[in-house]
Amino acid sequence: MTGEITLSVIKADIGGLVGHSQIHPALLEKARDVLTAARDEGLLIDFHVTAVGDDLQLIMTHTQGEDNADIHGLAWRTFEAATQVAQELKLYGAGQDLLSDAFSGNVKGMGPGVAEMAFVERASEPVIIFMADKTSAGAWNLPLYRMFADPFNTAGLVISPKLHQGFRFEVHDVIEHKRIYFDAPEEIYDLLMFIGAPERFAVKRVFSRTTGEIAAVSSTEKLSLIAGHYVGKDDPVLIVRAQSQFPAVGEALEPFAFPHIVEGWMRGSHFGPLMPVSVADARPTRFDGPPRVVALGFQLAGGKLIGPADLFADPAFDEARRQANIVADYLRRHGPFEPHRLPLEEMEYTTMPDVMKRVQDRWEPLEE
Repeated sequence: MTGEITLSVIKADIGGLVGHSQIHPALLEKARDVLTAARDEGLLIDFHVTAVGDDLQLIMTHTQGEDNADIHGLAWRTFEAATQVAQELKLYGAGQDLLSDAFSGNVKGMGPGVAEMAFVERASEPVIIFMADKTSAGAWNLPLYRMFADPFNTAGLVISPKLHQGFRFEVHDVIEHKRIYFDAPEEIYDLLMFIGAPERFAVKRVFSRTTGEIAAVSSTEKLSLIAGHYVGKDDPVLIVRAQSQFPAVGEALEPFAFPHIVEGWMRGSHFGPLMPVSVADARPTRFDGPPRVVALGFQLAGGKLIGPADLFADPAFDEARRQANIVADYLRRHGPFEPHRLPLEEMEYTTMPDVMKRVQDRWEPLEE
């Protein structure tokens, strides 16, 4: 294939099997049926359907480019069809991420999370799809920094001529809907000043400074800001290209050997460790968590998705999982107190304000 192919990952929570823990196989089957028809009609080159927790994940390749109405419309129809199945099965939160009754040409701003990139396939094109559950947009900030700017994580930044020039980060302000670019390594202090606050600033894209090619793209949609109230966590997705002028597969996975703290977990109102797991273990049940991340690796061949390889199904990540459980125990002992519970400004879009209204008239001014 000589022209650009587009890799689109679009996800939505459209119904959980027994609360928010996992997805019913019938939803996966319905999604595969819809996407198979689209592939047979020539709209898609290939696809893979999976689930992480209670999120339905659509991984698709095509030649339509990013933000294409036909592709986004296909994803929307797939979610609607699966939602109908979820409603018939009376699954919990059926269709909760579909924040509109009608598709308007692009699923962005309508609830589903989206990560897309268009590029010309290399002679060998390994890609990793990271998918998280029970956390929010911005959870990728620390891993992306370590992949593309930290030489203690990515040896290629030091010893590979193809990586030595560094990478460019596109950072979004999800509150004020602005973006800014930072070049690493020269501007890493400025970069860290912003992405160290992932509740507001999120890394959207990373580019090679050697070739200018796209290296990574994440979903940055925040459901609470779209809906104006709590409707579930964002459960973001991330695409990372690997090898050659990009970090090696092992360098892209290495950041997750540290189960860093992310917001989300129970009722989207708590901090917890991000636990790297296999697809089979991406079924968070303890306090609806702790938050999980899955990594599926594919080789692209003419747009075909060769794989997947379940990359966290590796005993080398057992220690990260053990540490995540220890951190989960420690945080859970705080109960409703911070720092387990999110700070008040982050609780604004949860159900907590409705409870606070019940006593708002009982506050009295202090006497001077």
